[in-house]
Amino acid sequence: MSLKNMAMFSVLMAGSIFNGSAGDILTYKVGRCEVSLLVERAAAGNIGILIDAADELKKKYMPSGTYTSQVNAFLIKTPDRAIVVDTGFGSALFDNIRSLGVDPAKVEAVLLTHMHGDHIGGLQKDGKAAFAGATVYLAGQEKDYWLPPNAKYRNDGAAAALAAYGPRVQVFNPGEVTARLQELFPGIIPLAAFGHTPGHTAFLVRSEGQSLLIWGDLVHVMDIQIPVPDISVTYDVDPAAARVTRKKIFDWAAKNKIPVTGMHLASPGIGLLEALPAGGYTFTPVKN
Repeated sequence: MSLKNMAMFSVLMAGSIFNGSAGDILTYKVGRCEVSLLVERAAAGNIGILIDAADELKKKYMPSGTYTSQVNAFLIKTPDRAIVVDTGFGSALFDNIRSLGVDPAKVEAVLLTHMHGDHIGGLQKDGKAAFAGATVYLAGQEKDYWLPPNAKYRNDGAAAALAAYGPRVQVFNPGEVTARLQELFPGIIPLAAFGHTPGHTAFLVRSEGQSLLIWGDLVHVMDIQIPVPDISVTYDVDPAAARVTRKKIFDWAAKNKIPVTGMHLASPGIGLLEALPAGGYTFTPVKN
């Protein structure tokens, strides 16, 4: 990795050495912003979730027969506000946020990549908003898929999570990576990453010429889906669309040398993609 790319992100350890355990925190500087990866869970994953992954590929990329299944949420601290991206299970989340000097009641916004349970579990507790001062933002396509009157799939958990915020729920229309990028907040841009769910959204953080892409659930099993992005997982609502989206965003991030991170990337959890001549990509962790 070049010195220029090394300088784009300084990695700041919070607490003990980051090893992907629940409760761990890893913070990255993005210009004047700090983006903290908050680990909710790290465990051995089941490769049975892979769709159409040939046995030889599984043996090549996951010879142990398993992989690290990690669940992450994110805290973005800008000069003006604190923003949470997804809430994981809500297990280690609030202790992690407080350890970074942020009162959850002072979080201004919660941005949702999508509404699967491991992304909205910390939104509410006992029917009350867990982030008392926050507005929840999600793609209109996502809300319409899960919730009445247009729901294609009943999701009582999602309905309860949003109901706790009453009128403090806002929808947006995420843009395409190939189009002019529109900010949701200064320096935070929602990007269409449809396929995993109909409104699945990635968020690009930009400040002072530096960037970080939080790509949500674009990847679940990084060991094989990064070198072989054609492989989708059983959690994808539309596996074929997820495959197309994954390759499009991989290509865009690699060409523009934008560091990436996500809700299921195992520690160290952030890196640069590089396209291989024969197809597929490599992932090089950003190091301090």
